[in-house]
Amino acid sequence: MRLSWFNVVSLTLGFAFLYIPMVILVIFSFNESKLVTVWAGFSTKWYGELLQNEAFLDAAWVTIRVAVFSSTLATILGTMAAYVLVRGGRFMGRTLFSGMIYAPLVMPEVITGLSLLLLFIGIGLDRGVLTIVLAHTTFAMCYVSVVVSSRLVTFDRSLEEAALDLGCSPMQAFRLVTLPIIAPAVISGWLLAFTLSLDDLVIASFTTGPSATTLPIKIFSAVRLGVSPEINALSTIMIGIVTVGVISASLVSKQAMVRQRREEQAAARAQ
Repeated sequence: MRLSWFNVVSLTLGFAFLYIPMVILVIFSFNESKLVTVWAGFSTKWYGELLQNEAFLDAAWVTIRVAVFSSTLATILGTMAAYVLVRGGRFMGRTLFSGMIYAPLVMPEVITGLSLLLLFIGIGLDRGVLTIVLAHTTFAMCYVSVVVSSRLVTFDRSLEEAALDLGCSPMQAFRLVTLPIIAPAVISGWLLAFTLSLDDLVIASFTTGPSATTLPIKIFSAVRLGVSPEINALSTIMIGIVTVGVISASLVSKQAMVRQRREEQAAARAQ
């Protein structure tokens, strides 16, 4: 299919709008001047300054811990929820259960953050890393559930039935057959939950406490006083990490999907 000139121009303008600001940010992260809009020569000193900034380093460590724990919990709970929705059939409360799973997708983050804040205050739970993890797990698990559900819907159940006929228990069939096949979707859900946790500002600002400040909150607070070259350097590092992670995940998912097709084709020939 040939692209028209209108589509080419639209795509070019769209990608330019998205990525030119990032390119400019990366370029000025190597600026010698302390003024972020005036180029004074190439320098990497701001990366050195960033590595000596204890506030940013502490916030980055808190953010990584929260993202790892919350994405792992969200992946486990979201996968379980997806399995129940797709394989559970009709049961009492299914509509309410599915509504509770998908509600965070359409719920404004301000409402979610405020409701969680009131919950934590009501039960007397001190705000900190734990409350941020619980909050991020709450809204990230629905995204994992959507991703895994889409894979389970197209899953060939005859593979599970064959495993059951060969003597596997339902748990063994899930662990040895179902889980390896849907692993690309589970990994994609984990990466999506991890990214959402890293990026979150609104919900974290409601559920954080004095002992735990995430990196987005720290950057937002610093930007209100003016953009410093250290923030440019930090943003460049984050862009680099995300780029490497996305490329690696794409390669791993592609290899897993190719391996999965081969296994399904081999199983079909065996039958």
